[in-house]
Amino acid sequence: MPAFSAARKGWTGRPRGWLNEVMTRAAYDEIADWYESEFIRPQSDEDDPLGVHDALRELLGPGTGLCLEIGCGTGVYAAAVRRLGRTPIGVDLSAGMLRHAAGRLPVARGDATRLPFADASVPAVIAMMVHTDMPGYPAVLHEVRRVLAPGGVFVHVGVHPCFCGAFADRADPAATVIRPGYRERGYSRDSWTSQGVRDKVGAMHFPLAELLGAFVAAGLAADGFVEGGGPTPITFSVRAR
Repeated sequence: MPAFSAARKGWTGRPRGWLNEVMTRAAYDEIADWYESEFIRPQSDEDDPLGVHDALRELLGPGTGLCLEIGCGTGVYAAAVRRLGRTPIGVDLSAGMLRHAAGRLPVARGDATRLPFADASVPAVIAMMVHTDMPGYPAVLHEVRRVLAPGGVFVHVGVHPCFCGAFADRADPAATVIRPGYRERGYSRDSWTSQGVRDKVGAMHFPLAELLGAFVAAGLAADGFVEGGGPTPITFSVRAR
């Protein structure tokens, strides 16, 4: 297996489940209570400054049947999925996060690069603000394609690769300063704020072309896009089939 290199921190390792597990299990277990009570709770369908719920409604839309959320965390998007008529179910590596999620939706502890679902068995899959937690995200997309039922839909909602990352200084609410580093694929804890997740658990960066290329390589055809937040976009969302 080829080595993965996060050059900004000089850290190398295997790119699939092992590195996903190091980042998700250990790091998120430690911050699960803070994440639930302070970070994610203020964000809701009514107060949606990043446009996450808007993107989910627009790209996923109404439907029936199971909707699998990969990297479901504390399960805060389960209610939004139910309002669309769908039945949420979640997978995450972090036992600490799943402890909060269990009251919101059925959950399983598992690796997103080896989903515990049969081929072509799930009518809808969503990934909500998690691709930066998954250095093996291209492999995750292959798994999404494997479990997605014919005619099914996959919705990716994530931080915007062009305007969010260690290279993007958003300290001034009126302006985003883009510094060198956008083209560097890698993991970093560098952050312009101490109020977010990046400085606590780190985040992976994929340039936009590489991220979209991973959809193509996985056999997923994109047919919808949404940008959310401002004054420059904070989120970038994709619908694929």
